Amino acid sequence: MTEHSENSLLITKVKLCKIENIILESGKQLRDVTIAYETYGTLNEKKNNAVLITHGFSGDAHAAGFHEHEAKPGWWSNMIGHGKAFDTSKYFVICSNVLGGCAGSTGPSSLNPTSNKPYALDFPIITISDMVHCQKKLIDFLKIDKLLAVVGGSMGGMQVLQWAISYPEKICSAIPIATTMKHSPQQIAFNEVGRQAIMADIGWKNGNYYDQSQPDRGLAIARMIGHITYMSDKFMQEKFSRNLKDKDRTFKFTPDFEVEGYLKYRGDTFVKRFDANSYLYITKAMDYFDVSGNNFLPNAKHKDIKFLVMSFSSDWLYPSYQSENIVKQLTLRGYNTTYVEIKSTYGHDSFLVEVKDQTKLIIHFLEKVLKEALS
Repeated sequence: MTEHSENSLLITKVKLCKIENIILESGKQLRDVTIAYETYGTLNEKKNNAVLITHGFSGDAHAAGFHEHEAKPGWWSNMIGHGKAFDTSKYFVICSNVLGGCAGSTGPSSLNPTSNKPYALDFPIITISDMVHCQKKLIDFLKIDKLLAVVGGSMGGMQVLQWAISYPEKICSAIPIATTMKHSPQQIAFNEVGRQAIMADIGWKNGNYYDQSQPDRGLAIARMIGHITYMSDKFMQEKFSRNLKDKDRTFKFTPDFEVEGYLKYRGDTFVKRFDANSYLYITKAMDYFDVSGNNFLPNAKHKDIKFLVMSFSSDWLYPSYQSENIVKQLTLRGYNTTYVEIKSTYGHDSFLVEVKDQTKLIIHFLEKVLKEALS
């Protein structure tokens, strides 16, 4: 891993962490688990400058920089690097692909060591807690005793909350962004429609499609549905309005409007990098997630964890009231908590594009946390 210059992005490589055995929340066992991860920056001598980035639903370990011979940067490159929110001249930044994923970590497309064939639906149901358990194994593998911060948006924010619940003694601070303590019925409903679109595709074959092509149309439709929820009405109006792709209507069932063409493009590109069964498993894990009520930070021995909670005004998938509920529970339990709702028109995707405000908040927050960690 190198940097071209102080202002350039990183050239990165995916690394692998092998875990011999894990017991899942369901009680089932997984053997020979692989977790793909990337790191940016340098771990200091005291090993107290490590920041774990947790990705959203369709993300992966490639959070920043470039892979060699690839033109597309990591999904949060605008936030990770020299002089950025997660300054790699100060922090050792880690990001791993979640358990159940399809970008190097063990998931339904991985080979089952028992049959030497892809798991498909023989892969056990997983939870957000299982994902975090694997991340803890990775942190142990890297010989890091305590993380300076765990940070993530959307499903990544769920993992942040789970870290605070499962391993409070292992983190100094937590930054959950645009997330929730549990899915609402509406959020579950959107995920279920996506799952049904995949399973209704004749190419799904009850999950056993790996010797042929995957259910492209079903997966593309699922992604189109999901992508609608990531954008606000105002943003869609500004970006697309009712603009036609061509000068006039075709009077056919083809994408006449720009927004139709955009969604089709998003669906078609998604199927090239994502596994349909992973879509099923990961969305189910999100729907099962519930750390509300008595499940929320029951351990009162680690009140020194500092929280920075952020939401976005136009996010209707994970609306601000859900972040406000997190803040309320943290405040009731006596945690040092900062909450900011950032004004934005981008909708749920704001956490990926609203760089300026997030950077300012995170830099200030992490400087305070690091100062205490070094004292």
